[in-house]
Amino acid sequence: MNVIKCDLPREIELLEIHTFADWHIGDANCDMHLIKNNVKAVQDNPNAYVIVNGDILNNATKTSVSDSYAEEIPPMEQIQTAVDLFEPIKDKILAINLGNHERRTYNKEGIDLMAIVAKQLGIYEKYSKESSFLFVRFGERSNKHKESNGSGKVRKLCYTIYCNHGSGGGRKEGAKAIRLADMASIVDADVYIHSHTHLPMIIKQSFHRVDIPNSYIAVVDKLFVNTAATLNYGGYSEQFEYKPPSKDCPIIYLDGTKKKMYAKL
Repeated sequence: MNVIKCDLPREIELLEIHTFADWHIGDANCDMHLIKNNVKAVQDNPNAYVIVNGDILNNATKTSVSDSYAEEIPPMEQIQTAVDLFEPIKDKILAINLGNHERRTYNKEGIDLMAIVAKQLGIYEKYSKESSFLFVRFGERSNKHKESNGSGKVRKLCYTIYCNHGSGGGRKEGAKAIRLADMASIVDADVYIHSHTHLPMIIKQSFHRVDIPNSYIAVVDKLFVNTAATLNYGGYSEQFEYKPPSKDCPIIYLDGTKKKMYAKL
């Protein structure tokens, strides 16, 4: 688990977190037009940031479910395409996780394709082969409580985010929801982000968080988000009778004046 501290501007009153995952660059059904529009939306919004959560590259092999003969571009070109897409927003990327499609080459040959992408972008410290845990600080508390470091500045809001590309999930929506909710059994966080199953989903639950130093139990919200894929219907999804996927991906919103979070499709 890669722990990342993200110190963002105080001026942000509402932070947008976009998750880029399951692009499957190279697949014949990859919706490159939608991908470019999503990147531009982040680029044009000063309050928008990104978590890259795996399967950016399709990376089909002869032994994978994906059809290696149907790839539109080979893996090396897939890498360069990803780098070119991310370059304008590289300073807005908070974390990068490996997906199972990229992991194929790592498992077989020891070559980590997404590590190459991260290094070319100059943000390798934000990369993880497994999962990432983020401390995201920004904004200023409306109660004007000061920072404890003696700076005299108003204290920033802090949100914790746990993200993992994910695995499994099965065909049914219930199984995919369970996979998403089970992330809370790994680590305590405010927001959980899961990809892989291609089913956009938002769940919000209450949780009793123990504050040991103050002998206090706080009732807090937890936000669970499963992300979509930018794939048109076809290929092995159609061949094996999976449902056509929605390409609408939830956007996470974090309030910069008080602890409040939500997501929208």
